[in-house]
Amino acid sequence: MNDMKERYSRQMLFSPIGEEGQEKLAASAVCIVGMGALGTVLANHMVRSGVGRVRMIDRDYVEPSNLQRQMLFDEQDAAEALPKVVAAQNKLKRINTETRLEAVFTDVTSANAAELLQDMDLVLDGTDNFQTRFLLNDACFREGVPFVYGGAVSSRGMSAIFVPGVTPCLRCFIQSADSGGQTCDTIGVISPVVDIIASYQAVEALKYLVGAAEARRDSLITLDVWHNQYHAMKLGKPRVDCPCCGLHEYPALQEESDAALSLCGRDSVQIAGHEPFDLKLWQERLEPAVVNMKVNEYLIRAMLPEGERLVLFADGRTLVQGTNDLVRAKTIYARYIGN
Repeated sequence: MNDMKERYSRQMLFSPIGEEGQEKLAASAVCIVGMGALGTVLANHMVRSGVGRVRMIDRDYVEPSNLQRQMLFDEQDAAEALPKVVAAQNKLKRINTETRLEAVFTDVTSANAAELLQDMDLVLDGTDNFQTRFLLNDACFREGVPFVYGGAVSSRGMSAIFVPGVTPCLRCFIQSADSGGQTCDTIGVISPVVDIIASYQAVEALKYLVGAAEARRDSLITLDVWHNQYHAMKLGKPRVDCPCCGLHEYPALQEESDAALSLCGRDSVQIAGHEPFDLKLWQERLEPAVVNMKVNEYLIRAMLPEGERLVLFADGRTLVQGTNDLVRAKTIYARYIGN
């Protein structure tokens, strides 16, 4: 108790949290899906605040373009092409050894979403696309787990906390997964808006975890930090025709995951469905056929003579980088990996 009082003394002096709230945080478990710009800020807040268990899920690895805004990563992480969850875990375990950190290097799909959210008190959205957000939204509302939505692009951001049985869900406000093609990879993003939106998410998470229901924000906020705009829309009641919280159909969980998926704004195609790769074996197979190659215990990254780049992950996923054409990506995949 003395160690807790010293570490969290300033936070416990904040009367809405206090000693009782701090103990609740220590007994809590949160899941952060997406360990990019939003996710790294969220994880930093959760771990430093004393949340007892933090599960981090991401499918990607650190690249130089991440360093402008993804606060837990450095140049060495990018040089080593470390999975984001691993690089984040390496940093966070030096910040708070009392928090149990779980690094899950995988893609969230309709097949594994429920399992990944199991035993979690709260899910924090660190993703960069509405397809995954709708999947998380539906999984959270089916399992009865609050979902703290956040999104940031350019100088704009949005955030809300959706609580099953209490508030509407994300689908009540955004009906289509088409975000208009505007992603950080197509129109950019400045880091201050990321920090602001993730902080809005983090404070709502803390309110929920310590049981401060009366303090929770009951609105969906949108803001533009460059043009000095702010708007709050009351959440109101769930739509009776909402396929998630109204009709309880959870459509994203009924969809089969595509084996080949073009990643919006990334100029990349992800192909899943292969059995786990033995990276040492595939290094030997690919080495004679590629221009150059980088290998670590999590992935193989190979530059191809055709100009694209092939990334093999140990869990069986493959990225074909340098194209968003599914046909070309499948052709390259078949040429180097097989059918």
